[in-house]
Amino acid sequence: MAPGAAPAALLALLVLLGTLLPGSGGAEISIHPPKAIIPRGGSLRVNCSISCDRKTTFGLETVLNKEEVSRGPNWKVFELSDVQEEINPLCYSNCHGEQIVASMNLTIYWFPERVELARLPLWQPVGEELNLSCQVSGGGPRHHLSMVLLRGEEELDRQPVGKEEPAEVTFMVQPRREDHGTSFSCRWELDLRSQGLELFQNTSAPRKLQTYVLPSTDPHLEAPPVVEVGSRWPVKCTLDGLFPASDAEVYLVLGDQKLESNITYNGDSVLAEAWTEENEEGTHSLRCSVSLGEKIRRTRGSVTMYSFPLPTLTLSPPEVSEWTTVTVECVTRDGAVVRLNGVSAEPPGPRAQLKLNVSADDHGSNFSCSAALKIAGQEVHKIQTRELHVLYGPRLDQRDCLGNWTWQEGSEQTLKCAARGNPIPKLNCSRKGDGASLPIGDLRPVTREVAGTYLCWATSARGGVTREVVLNVLYGQNILDIVIPVVAVTLILGTLGTAGYIYNYQRKIQKYELQKAQKEAALKLNAQSTPP
Repeated sequence: MAPGAAPAALLALLVLLGTLLPGSGGAEISIHPPKAIIPRGGSLRVNCSISCDRKTTFGLETVLNKEEVSRGPNWKVFELSDVQEEINPLCYSNCHGEQIVASMNLTIYWFPERVELARLPLWQPVGEELNLSCQVSGGGPRHHLSMVLLRGEEELDRQPVGKEEPAEVTFMVQPRREDHGTSFSCRWELDLRSQGLELFQNTSAPRKLQTYVLPSTDPHLEAPPVVEVGSRWPVKCTLDGLFPASDAEVYLVLGDQKLESNITYNGDSVLAEAWTEENEEGTHSLRCSVSLGEKIRRTRGSVTMYSFPLPTLTLSPPEVSEWTTVTVECVTRDGAVVRLNGVSAEPPGPRAQLKLNVSADDHGSNFSCSAALKIAGQEVHKIQTRELHVLYGPRLDQRDCLGNWTWQEGSEQTLKCAARGNPIPKLNCSRKGDGASLPIGDLRPVTREVAGTYLCWATSARGGVTREVVLNVLYGQNILDIVIPVVAVTLILGTLGTAGYIYNYQRKIQKYELQKAQKEAALKLNAQSTPP
């Protein structure tokens, strides 16, 4: 039997006997207070009083530290000190040789030494069940001790604390998005209000919970499927439905090289963008990883790097005299197909050629060579252009210099007269009689002094050409001198035209009537020759 168990058993036996055996001659014993509650380690004064008609022995039986502090003929006061255990003391008496006892209901209370919320996971998925453990050491009596789970200041649940030491109380919660960054804590409550005391409580240090949502979908990776070696190209990776998106980490990796990314957040979405360059031909892996909490989502892709130089376009010779044959040739790498001026080679292949006899109108013509190559299911194109230069002598015709201008004096006009040719010819126009130059350009206003007939000549290293042009200026009587002949000529031409129309119309009528008469005669002749 453990130490202290024998005295306790003896006291229990005495109590039992005191309740079963009748007292002697009406002898009684009492204990005061009959019920007490004190803190562990505290002290208490107990009064034992008897009523017996003769002198007898009486006292207080307990294993607790006791000291008699006062007495009278039929009473004694004892002080219990450093009370650590709940052991009920007994007042006893031997009256008339018989044992009588009275017991006290003693309750010891003490506060827990430690309360702690067990460590939370670093990240907790929203909606998944989470067990929160509150650990408490010490404290009693346990049937008065309970544990409360707090979310901030809100009480979520409470449970009684068991008798094990240390005790652990587990709560189950389903965290929400709004619980991200919220503090959780444990609070023990020792409720002694039924014992005439108060409600004692203390709260653990809080722990913050981080909740997150990572969708089951993979990130969306955007990159060109084929890229030319040496060029810079963009890579984008996006994922929607994250929470909190700002805590997500995004990585872009090309081959085994992590790309420098610019990451932006918008609501529940994250976007990573990078520009990169690769100088090695071939297919390279491309990966995007988005991690949040303790989970990660990945997307894989690839990009094919290629080298495809511009096709070679040659004009042979590149500068020729008009009416000379020019050979145009387009050549590209093997495996590609060329089109020369929009026309495919026959059969399709990496080379195309055409010949043409050039004229002045071909000067400045552009020839294009388009090469197409299929790479990783994609068709890429390269285009090369060349300009043809045709050498030809000066041209001075109506489209370059109208040659006959009639303007009203005082009006504002622009006189245009230019020569064509390669090399560009030099143009000189002078008026017959006085050699005045033709006023090419803006005439603001037109004056009668510029009227006249001019002789223009254009010259270059490839020859020359001349043309006569007239500039008329209408003013006063001059208008009638010009207008009347013009009107007269117009009337004459109109009269002749009308007469010709009438003559032709009459001829058509006569021809029609002749053909009609011939047809009627032929019908009549056929009718006479037919037998009855």
